[in-house]
Parts: sequence; C-alpha cells; structure tokens
Amino acid sequence: MYPMPVLNWIGKESVVNHDKEVPFRLLKKVKSLSVGDNSQNLIIHGDNLEALKALMPYYQGKIKCIYIDPPYNTGNESWVYNDKVNSPKIKKWLGKVVGGESEDLCRHDKWLCMMYPRLKLLRDLLRDDGVIFMSIDDNEHCHLRMIMDELFGEENFVANFIWNHRKSSQNDIDVSLSHNYTMCFAKEREQFNLNRLEIDSGKFSNIDNDKRGNWVADPMDAPGIRENLMYPIMNPNTKETFLPPKGRHWRFTKEKFEEAMKTSRIIFGKTGKSKPQYKRFQSEAEEKGVNVFTIWDDVDTATQGTKELMNIFEGLKVFDTPKPISFIEKILKLATNKDDLILDSFAGSGTTAHAVLDLNKEDEGNRKFILIEMEDKVAKDITTERIKRAIKKYDYNDGFEYCELDKPLFNEEGQIEEECEFEQLATYIYFTETNTNLDKKMINKHFIGEYNEIEYYLLFKEKGKNILNKDFLKKVSKDKKNKVIYADKCLIDDKILERHNIQFKQIPYEVKVY
Repeated sequence: MYPMPVLNWIGKESVVNHDKEVPFRLLKKVKSLSVGDNSQNLIIHGDNLEALKALMPYYQGKIKCIYIDPPYNTGNESWVYNDKVNSPKIKKWLGKVVGGESEDLCRHDKWLCMMYPRLKLLRDLLRDDGVIFMSIDDNEHCHLRMIMDELFGEENFVANFIWNHRKSSQNDIDVSLSHNYTMCFAKEREQFNLNRLEIDSGKFSNIDNDKRGNWVADPMDAPGIRENLMYPIMNPNTKETFLPPKGRHWRFTKEKFEEAMKTSRIIFGKTGKSKPQYKRFQSEAEEKGVNVFTIWDDVDTATQGTKELMNIFEGLKVFDTPKPISFIEKILKLATNKDDLILDSFAGSGTTAHAVLDLNKEDEGNRKFILIEMEDKVAKDITTERIKRAIKKYDYNDGFEYCELDKPLFNEEGQIEEECEFEQLATYIYFTETNTNLDKKMINKHFIGEYNEIEYYLLFKEKGKNILNKDFLKKVSKDKKNKVIYADKCLIDDKILERHNIQFKQIPYEVKVY
C-alpha cells in the first residue's frame, strides 16, 4: 500500500501539535447580551482556537454536526468580516506560535497554520457518528482537502457539494463565478449516513383514481446488461414486444414483473400504447426519501442570504455574503436529528443559529447550537443581535447564552491552576453538570445553583481538605430535591446519603488532556 501524500508548508511543525499547548479557559456568561434563562444554546465571543479548547471538557465526542465557513483567503480586505488571514489577532497569534518565520509566510501558509489546529479540535469534538461541512472556494479548496485527508483520513470523505450560489452574471471578470464548495467529512464513515431528503410531491398525481393514492410513472429500464433481466415484454393492448434499450436491462426479474402486472403496477403510457413503465406511489417514495445530489441548485442564492439579513436589520447591509437560511437548513436536514448538537466556530452573521431555530420551529425539534465568533464588533453587533431580533420577529421558542472567554482554570497539561478560586471551580462544575452557565448571584456559601430541580453544592477551600461529613450535612437544605455535592472525601454512609437524596462527587482537579 502506497503512503498517502502529505501537504507541507512553512510553519507546519509549529502548529501540528499546538492544540495541546492551549490552556483550558472558562466560559463567562454575559447576562445582558443573553436571551432567556438556562438555554443550552451558546454564542461565544473569542478566539475560536481557545474557545474550542474551552469546550473540550464538556463537549468532547458530543457534537453531531459541525458547519464552518472559514475565511476563503481571497485577499479581499474591504469586508466587515476580513477574508484574508491578515487580521491583527491572527497576525499576533501567528507571531507567537510560529515565531520569526511568520513574517515570511505567504497567505496560503498563514491560512494553513490557522486552520490546522482548529480542525484537530473540531474533529475531537465530533461524535463517532458525527460529520463536518466546510464551505470554501478555489483559493484554498485543494489545500483544505489535503489537510482533511491527513487529519480525518481520506476514507472518511463523504462528498464535495457544489452550491450554485449566484444566478446573475458578473460582468467585471472574465469568468462569472456561480458556485463554491461545501466539503463533507465524517468522523467515522462507517458510522455515519446522510439522511434522505423529502420528495418533490408536485410530480405525483392520480389520473386513474388508483385507491393506493398518487403515483408517478418510472422507467422500467436501468443501466447495464444483466442476462436474467433481458426478457421480452409484450404490451397487452397493442401486442407490441419490447426489449430493454441498448446497453440497459429491465429493473425487475421476470417473476417480479409478472407480479407487478397482476397488481396493476405496470402501465404502458397514458394511452396504453407505449413501452412499459412502473407505478411508484407517493406513500412509498415519502417513506424512502431521496438521496442528496452533489450539485445544489435547489436552495437560495447568496443574494437571498443578504436580503434575509437586511430584513432582520431594517434594510441595513451589515455583513457581506451571509449564507441563506435554506442552505444551512439543508445541511441540518441531511446530518441531524431533532435532538442533536450543532457547532459553528466561524459564526459570522449567525445564519447557523438562525437555521437551527427555524428548523426546530418547523419540525418541533430541540436541536442546540454553539457559535463562536472572534471579531468583537461582529460577535456583539451582528451575530448576537441577529439572533436576538430573529427570536422576537419569528417567535422562536428558545434563547441563548452569550459568553466571553475567562481566565484559564486548567493549564495545558490539564492540571488545575494553583490560584484557582471558589467561583472559578463552581463555574466549571455547574457547566459540566448542566451545560448552562452559572449565575454567580445564585451562589450562597456552598450552594452554587439549581437546575432541573437538582441542587448543586461545592466544598472548596484548600485542595485535598474538603470533607463531606455530618456537620456539613446540617447546612444542606432539608427539602426532597436531589442534591449533588462536590468535595474531596465523603465520610457519610451511603444509606444516609440516599435518605437525603444526595450524590457525592469528587472535585475534578484535572481534566483529560486532549
């Protein structure tokens, strides 16, 4: 077996394991920018590399579908959302990680250095039956495919979907660009299957009032030559005999064909004088669904995406080339079920969150989203503001928590920081338990919060000396609610804990190193 070709670039050695060096930071809720209480939807403002690492202790192996729309690296620096890997934050990060070499990097080197560690973390966040979709154009398409083959394995490639995003001609260039790509990789191809899409019911009718319902006439022949499927078929109305067209065979064996004749599944055109066709009923087609095509011209264009966003912002154009909602909804229909978790770490205008809320309303789903956006102005004034307005305008039945990245709790080796404070540890534990952020106003001595009628407590003053004993038990509320208490040791009998609806858990002083 020949070795797979590997892509090299200036700076690769510096970034290939950089994801391991990023410390684990906490998420800090900003209540004034959030909508609703205890939502498990998140919009995170911060460097997406640090934000992805911050998610690892909670979401590693739990994300079903990732969609990202990273910078296409076109060199265009006039957009609100910089499309060249040349923003001050990325330049600063490159200088720190790659060092002096970063000044000599071409824009493709920079893009690859930026993407590689982020894609590694994204892969680790996916479930084994999860999938990632990545929009890209010709500037970095081939580079992306090569590093995805390296990181995910070429055997996990699913498809390269082509979106017909422009219908009008571009007269200012020689070739009018009307498409871009959405590359799709599974975490484990053997465990992932795309959902089938809904059929086009408009092409079904019932001109003969068949009691079995609407139907469509399908061809009886299929490509290829199989000797057992090459029998003659006679039209009983005209006595004309038909054989499969050249290079094709009939779809059924002779026995199945004769059974289909008995059940009136075979017709010979509208007049009864043509070649044989097979009745496919709408009920059967709906149950089976339709396989997705690689060319997508059945979703809205980029122009519609702009109109949708301008409609939210009262006619103002606040973001260039946002994706249309129908484009992301198609991805969600292909890759998710009603309770799945979706991540977008290049959130931009927030279309992914909007599509999740919209699809949930359509099919009564409970999908949750996590969005990450680096740019300050975009995160607050566009991403978050869009979802706030959309929830109000379209009466979506959910909210979100807006978070900033707080100081690190665990270092890059997974060990808790020596100067860890009670509130930091309480924040980490509460999020681990509930996937929602702690409202620090709820903290009352050792009580750190309540979620779904479960009370959470933390004993923490000095590492290794936090004991759950009978004296502490007197301080716990006597109601019948379930209680989870974190401490270093427990000196109370299991039967007593059970009587008081208490579950003891040890304080996590380290996390798995990802």
